[in-house]
Amino acid sequence: MIFISKHIIPKGFAGMTLYPFIFLKREDLKGNPVLINHEKIHLKQQLELLIVFFYLFYFLEWFIKLLIYRNTSKAYSNLSFEREAYQNEHNLEYISTRKRWAFLSYL
Repeated sequence: MIFISKHIIPKGFAGMTLYPFIFLKREDLKGNPVLINHEKIHLKQQLELLIVFFYLFYFLEWFIKLLIYRNTSKAYSNLSFEREAYQNEHNLEYISTRKRWAFLSYL
């Protein structure tokens, strides 16, 4: 389910996924298949980690990467979940062919 909310989305981002919802900053972004695919990849990741463990893993990994890179943007872009989503967002068939725990290969 997709919702539009410019207030929930952090500055500099177009979308965000909080299972089972996808939040987009603007209505016109609903027509962006690459962005929607990126967020659907996050839905798969969240589901396979039973949602709560996804967020624990995400923030723990982000904190570790922040200590390594000393830069919030670099920490974010080097998260395994984000690397998987960004590298496969243009492949609109990725969700159907994605292997379970695929994000682990991006650690």
